[in-house]
Amino acid sequence: MILVVLIIVLILILLLSYELRIRKPDELVLAEKEGKIIFRKGRFYPRHFSLVLPRTIYSSQLNIDATAKGSLDIKVKLSIAVTLSQENINSLIKTGGWNKSAVQKATKELETLIHSFVREFTERFGIEELTSEKIYNHLMSKVNISKETFGLDIISISIQSIEIVDSKIADAIKQQESARIFEQTELLNQKARISAAKAKLKADEEIAIMENELELKKYDLKKVELEKESEISDKKVMDELKRKRLELDYEKEELEILKKNPELLILTPQAARLAEASQSLKNARTIVTLSPNEISQGGELIGLFQKFLQSYLNNYEQLNQKKKSKED
Repeated sequence: MILVVLIIVLILILLLSYELRIRKPDELVLAEKEGKIIFRKGRFYPRHFSLVLPRTIYSSQLNIDATAKGSLDIKVKLSIAVTLSQENINSLIKTGGWNKSAVQKATKELETLIHSFVREFTERFGIEELTSEKIYNHLMSKVNISKETFGLDIISISIQSIEIVDSKIADAIKQQESARIFEQTELLNQKARISAAKAKLKADEEIAIMENELELKKYDLKKVELEKESEISDKKVMDELKRKRLELDYEKEELEILKKNPELLILTPQAARLAEASQSLKNARTIVTLSPNEISQGGELIGLFQKFLQSYLNNYEQLNQKKKSKED
């Protein structure tokens, strides 16, 4: 009995080890219950009653044969990267089926839809009008339906190239593009030259304005300097006039003193020169020169001096006659 139990337990252990699997972190485990798809969140799951889908990113390359306006053949190369949308898992199972390759099958359906979007878009434009940016923007506005329709989240879409199948048309487009680039480059060069000329003109104007301001400042400084020199000159003139007035006042005072005291005339320099000359030459006429400053003392002083000299000479002659009479 015990042996049978052990055998049964061993069989159960073998069955469990064969059936049970450990869920990996990057796996999504699905199961069906009462007609609905549920997620198994436990660490272990039965492999025959569950569907395991990887939550990794799946990428693929697309080479789309399309036509531009005028039935010109082109080839668009792009790449997409997708992953399953956990919120729309029912749509993924409907598109890809209940198997491990459900993401790949749904991606193939999405690629078919992208082919139709690209062809429909390129037919509306000429070859020279088609750009990677335009195709990318168009696809991003259309493929948002992939979540609800295919149960996929689009990680990225990259337009790798747009090639023209006809080599002659491709060469013509290249030449046209080269001519456009050369023309644009020449326009940019001319604009650069114009900008440089404008910058130089502006710099010259600013320099001229600065030089003019400098000249005005120099003129103002020179004007201030001249005004100061004029003030100094005026001050010198005023000082000289003041000094002249003081001299004139002094001479007037001296003249008043001489008027009141004529005997002081003998003390003047003119009288001293006259006396010295009269002693050295008896009968000679004494010439007394007066400076302009002395003449400016006035005719009245001269008159007094003449009277004083006349009186002095008379007295001198009388003294000489008395001496002669005594000697005789």
